[in-house]
Amino acid sequence: MKSILVSSSILFAALGSVSPIVAAEKAPLTLQDIMQFETNKKPVLSDSGKLMALSIVPDRGDARGLVKFVDSDTRFNIPSGIKPVISPQERYVAFTRPPSLLTSEKASKKERKKLKNDLVLLDTQTGEQREFSRVKSFAFSEQDSHLVVWFEQDEDKPEEGTAKDKGAVSKISEANEEKEKAKVDDFDKGSRLQLIALNSGKVTSYSHVTAYALSGGNTHLAVATNDIEGQKHSVDLLSIGAKTCLSTCEVFTSSEQQTGALALSKDGKHLAFTHGQYADAPYGREYQLGLVSIENLKVRYGKPNADWTLNRYAELNFSKDGGRLFFGRVPQVSQQLSIPKVEKQEDLFDIRTVTGQRNLRVWHGNDARIKPNEVKEYKAEQKRTYLAVWHLESNKQVQLGTLKVPDVKLGEQTQWLLASSDLPYRKMITWAGFYRDYYLVNLQSGSMQPLLVQQPSGEKPSLSPDEGFVSFYQQGHVYLYNIADGGKQALTQGLEVSFANEDHDYPSNAPSYGFGPWLEDDAGLLVYDKYDIWQFDTKTAEGMMLTSGKGRKSGVQYRVTGLSKNGLDDKPTRLAKNESVLVHGYNTRTKADGFYRAKVGKQKLTQLMQGDYKLKFLARAQNSDEILFSKERFDLYPDIYAANLLAPAKARKQTDLDAQKRRFNWGKAELVSWSNGDGKPLDGVLIKPHNYQEGKRYPVLVYFYRFMSDRLHAFPKMQLNHRPNFAWYLDNGYAVFLPDIRFEVGYPGPSSVQALTSGVQHIIDMGVAKADAIGLQGHSWGGYQTAFAVTQTPIFAAAVSGAPVSNMTSAYSGIRHGSGLARQFQYETGQSRIGETLFDAPHKYIENSPVFYAERIKTPMMLMFGDK
Repeated sequence: MKSILVSSSILFAALGSVSPIVAAEKAPLTLQDIMQFETNKKPVLSDSGKLMALSIVPDRGDARGLVKFVDSDTRFNIPSGIKPVISPQERYVAFTRPPSLLTSEKASKKERKKLKNDLVLLDTQTGEQREFSRVKSFAFSEQDSHLVVWFEQDEDKPEEGTAKDKGAVSKISEANEEKEKAKVDDFDKGSRLQLIALNSGKVTSYSHVTAYALSGGNTHLAVATNDIEGQKHSVDLLSIGAKTCLSTCEVFTSSEQQTGALALSKDGKHLAFTHGQYADAPYGREYQLGLVSIENLKVRYGKPNADWTLNRYAELNFSKDGGRLFFGRVPQVSQQLSIPKVEKQEDLFDIRTVTGQRNLRVWHGNDARIKPNEVKEYKAEQKRTYLAVWHLESNKQVQLGTLKVPDVKLGEQTQWLLASSDLPYRKMITWAGFYRDYYLVNLQSGSMQPLLVQQPSGEKPSLSPDEGFVSFYQQGHVYLYNIADGGKQALTQGLEVSFANEDHDYPSNAPSYGFGPWLEDDAGLLVYDKYDIWQFDTKTAEGMMLTSGKGRKSGVQYRVTGLSKNGLDDKPTRLAKNESVLVHGYNTRTKADGFYRAKVGKQKLTQLMQGDYKLKFLARAQNSDEILFSKERFDLYPDIYAANLLAPAKARKQTDLDAQKRRFNWGKAELVSWSNGDGKPLDGVLIKPHNYQEGKRYPVLVYFYRFMSDRLHAFPKMQLNHRPNFAWYLDNGYAVFLPDIRFEVGYPGPSSVQALTSGVQHIIDMGVAKADAIGLQGHSWGGYQTAFAVTQTPIFAAAVSGAPVSNMTSAYSGIRHGSGLARQFQYETGQSRIGETLFDAPHKYIENSPVFYAERIKTPMMLMFGDK
């Protein structure tokens, strides 16, 4: 990508003088500076909220880990550390350490596949860092007493205590050993595992481990070992105490049965495992499900089912209360088909062998999926299992997922779960997009209760935590379904505001703005319109606005945030009566953010902090109200702050990556507004160089996609890729313009050009832009718009079009590389917004295709395309 960026800068150099603007005290911003510019990635917060950890990653190069106590300056740096995990008692932090960039790039393709991640363990009390090589996974015990480390297979290394290159093993023996290894399927191969007592350093090691599990309280460790050469397959259960002593029990052993999946209940009372005949090839191996009572170590098996069995992909999950075991089953287990090989003279003329070599794929009009999509989904379908549940107290097994309704969403409910199926709509995906039928499935009987038919896949219903109701959105309204009596109410009907997306400019039904959390005891739920937060009562179906209508009056979009640890707003699942919640507000007029306090059941909103910046909630502690968030502007790096949930204005700054920005000159971003050619108002962001002079005109880079004005206060991405680096252009004397685009159904090309040209004319009229020095760059959908724009107007002096579609008639049935899906739905109802089929409106596909106007192009244009 570096050569492409240099090429685009050379192209845009034709726009006018672009001599670097360098103040005496500042250094010019180079490509090397951008490559080395560091960015915060995914901070995590300890359960108490006292310790944070994150990785800091440059655009090109090796990351580093940072661990910091939020209320002190104590911090630790972990070279090359990524993906931090803080132990439950926060004494330890573990980081994954991938191979260095230099190691990866020096390695051959074959060597690169053998490179594996290491593990770095930090002791936050002593500062000691301990390293483990080639680690597959790891886990902490709940009291920080132990660490489980599971290693990758060391295929190229000899057994411990042997020499690799001292002639101890003859070449013939090595060849025989490799031959024996080749007979073992990779799925069956195990590797080394260590249980490390962190206080004493005592290590308990296991070989040939294929799976392990920790109980929810981490009081027990279960280990599945499969020593194929020694013909011993077993499941061991270890009791992990606060002390260094360990007691181990062998709960299952066999010379013939390969052990599979493992799970331990959170309460530490049960262990579940699977096993199947080792002599059967793994893909066609049928497994049995065993359940162990940890109190007496007795194993019981569920009753065989004539219609359902288990295979190697069966996953095991206990409910949090330990009362139910969920597991995956399949209708049958069979061996995978293999391609016949030519091995003897007769095979050359055998019809099955000959045709088998041709990789034949037959398309049929009644296929559920087109063949390229079917090929892409094949591996996932091989691994598909159908959820079942084992009620442990009643010893009853119930099949939940079926061949007609295969997808069941796992939850903590005890009576009902949501199930869905896209099977009736797989064929129509090609032209209409994605839909599902939804059902309620009874956990006790497995019976299915129809709920929604042909629901857009993006509009998922929400099952209340206490199983009384389901909320869902259809055709502009939010509905409440009462599970007990089957009654349905339209909560939003008759209200004066819309709950459908008001900015939806696609030829399809407008989506919703989504749901907030449920209230405790299923008393109500929160729902969003474009601006405000509504609370609906499940008994009366009456609604009231927690935000008192202030959102719509002031143009601020309010959303509940900060509900759970690490940015996932799914905990707590219930809001208590009168509970105060943190609300994020985005001003659609000024593009500024704020934090506010709202209270369940009250029409009151209190401002906590607000300003000309962008705020982003990052994490919340599990056992306290400590949160992490970032604050940024175009000229302010999004450093991390720690605060109490409802006191963000008193935040303590935790990082200072803005220091690297302060070495360079930086531009200033401002909001600009104008009227489109059809009189509709539009917004955009104009970013001026640091030493902008009023009255002086500048070359301008225009970058766009759809709505861009919400980036007014966003710090620019410091990367070198297919997007232009704004800071680099500014440092070289450009202004940067990011206009909003609003589309008209059926005419995406012309409406985009209208928005672009009116916006460009506005910044010319402002006296900022040199009329003959304006460059345009867009990628993907923006690349299409760029390619179309230069066929319609000569206003741009140069253009860069990334991955554009130039011919909608040929692209209409083109196959997407990633999914294998045809693009028809994209043109009829999706992003391309034509709104009709190619057969019904061929003129619209032609009129919106740049290739049909190619002879008009006067603008120098570079096309960027490729897989990387």
